[in-house]
Amino acid sequence: MNDRTERTDVVIVGAGFTGLSAALELRRAGIDCVLLEARDRVGGRVEAMRNGLGELIDGGGQFLCEDMPELMALAKARGKTFVETYVDGDFITHPAMSAQRAERTYHASMAIRERMNGIEPDDPAIAGLTVADWLERQDDAGEAKAAFRSMIEGLWCLALEKVPLWYLISNDRRITNDVPELQYFLAETMHSLAEDLAADLGGRVRLRTAVTRIAHGSEGVSAVTETATIEARAVLVAASPAMTSRVAFSPPLPDALVAALGAWQGGTVIKIVVRYSRAFWRDKGLSGMVMWRDVPGLFVCDTSKDDQHPALVVFIGGPSAVEWRGYGQEGLRGKLAARLVEALGPGAADWTGFAIRYWFNDTGSVGGYSDLIVDMGATSAERTILAGAPPVHFASSELSPSFPGYVEGAIVAGRIAARKIIADVQSAIATSASGS
Repeated sequence: MNDRTERTDVVIVGAGFTGLSAALELRRAGIDCVLLEARDRVGGRVEAMRNGLGELIDGGGQFLCEDMPELMALAKARGKTFVETYVDGDFITHPAMSAQRAERTYHASMAIRERMNGIEPDDPAIAGLTVADWLERQDDAGEAKAAFRSMIEGLWCLALEKVPLWYLISNDRRITNDVPELQYFLAETMHSLAEDLAADLGGRVRLRTAVTRIAHGSEGVSAVTETATIEARAVLVAASPAMTSRVAFSPPLPDALVAALGAWQGGTVIKIVVRYSRAFWRDKGLSGMVMWRDVPGLFVCDTSKDDQHPALVVFIGGPSAVEWRGYGQEGLRGKLAARLVEALGPGAADWTGFAIRYWFNDTGSVGGYSDLIVDMGATSAERTILAGAPPVHFASSELSPSFPGYVEGAIVAGRIAARKIIADVQSAIATSASGS
């Protein structure tokens, strides 16, 4: 029962890296805030889980690289242990092809991606085209197109038929790393970094506290939960657009903003971490990296923390993830074992630990690495959401000017939103103090 009223400067809804980064920025500016999270943990799409051996591993966002400056600096400042992803040895494509042919196919698929990104998002010639429409019109070899589809559906976790070409170009141009994004992961887990940030905020972070309604007006906002109403000068909804569209607002948000929030869909991905007693693939001169040509979005790489913890991580993204979820856990395990064996040999079925996490855009949950715009005409959706309806503001990794859909993007988005709110709140405080 809601029987308590509180007061703060800013309420933040969502304790992923966007919300945590915004809260810390507000705190540094001397702005009081309360961070509300519906789950029983912080981190959003970054989450730790136990494998079959009881070891703590990343079930959500995990990797980082030197070209992600904010995340790299944060992890270093918190004393995290960087593990360099093992990439020595041969990269496998399956069904198998020669190394020379595989290399040609990879470079041809990357050339398609570069050609795509050379198009201006507002070019009238691509209006109304999905990524699939555009790909069909290209003269590249079928193998190169298939590799491009597998790469894009694996990274963005939706069928190419659903994604507007203009949006993918705009999104992909903001992912600017030159070194591979799989360069490092953290031995302590990426989730431990989120927990560190939350610890700095102490009692200002409240878990298991879902916001049922946000009331807003010229005098401020109120975030309503089951147990309290928290009045504030401003609210920051630090959640993905698809999740935000499920929040109740009173009065309703402007029609343009409602439409902008409704233009997105969460992707679908399954992440599996498979533990072994030894890194048998290295004995064969293999890197552990495998990409399947006949299952778009199926990818494996080595995530061994050290010689004592050999492991492979498996990603199944986009339509393939929807198909594989339909097999059930036992069916999926059997299908995965068969696929690993065909690529890496019989030792691939002899795992000692198995952990699986489904990331789907279900009610009350999130999917994929990020939401994507699926409304062909929503070209102003990001700008509309970022403008918000002050004192209601919005931020998420999807809206970041750099690395949308990544932890790096979430940090940047949170800090940008916080600085905007700081300016507004400090101005309101000054006005109030002067009696104007």
